[in-house]
Amino acid sequence: MTHNTGITPKFQPELTPPLEELEAQERHLVFSRFTFEDAWALGSLLVDLARERQAPVAIDIHRGGQQLFHAALPGSTPDNDAWIARKRRVVERYGSASYLVGARFRAKGTTFEDSSRLDPDEYAAHGGSFPITVDGVGVVGSVTVSGLPQLEDHRMVVEALEEYLKR
Repeated sequence: MTHNTGITPKFQPELTPPLEELEAQERHLVFSRFTFEDAWALGSLLVDLARERQAPVAIDIHRGGQQLFHAALPGSTPDNDAWIARKRRVVERYGSASYLVGARFRAKGTTFEDSSRLDPDEYAAHGGSFPITVDGVGVVGSVTVSGLPQLEDHRMVVEALEEYLKR
């Protein structure tokens, strides 16, 4: 018998969602097109979500090597921009969400840092960068959030993409 004391521990270990769930997100979160206007609207939606939660994040959207959107909210730091660049490079190299790439390495019993053979100062397979995929084209860019624990960064991006693509 378990007894619930009603006390919530201050730290709960982060539980990685199953690979199948992360892969399904990528299959479903696909655009029919992705324009400058889409980048502005998606970025603005992320800013609104972050402000509602008082999340100290930086937000970035890139397409084809060009930065189309960037915002830094109160509490974010220049370090967040460095994390954005490192996570974005993982999406550009692997064509998958930075969190999914890291999870795939962990599922093999290793880490991205130990097994990718990529410079950790340039690449980070931590959550928060998600591919912008256009149907019939493939990955054309990325949307990235940095400033929260990696799973929360990932979930914020996924939530914004789900909401935006419903419109």
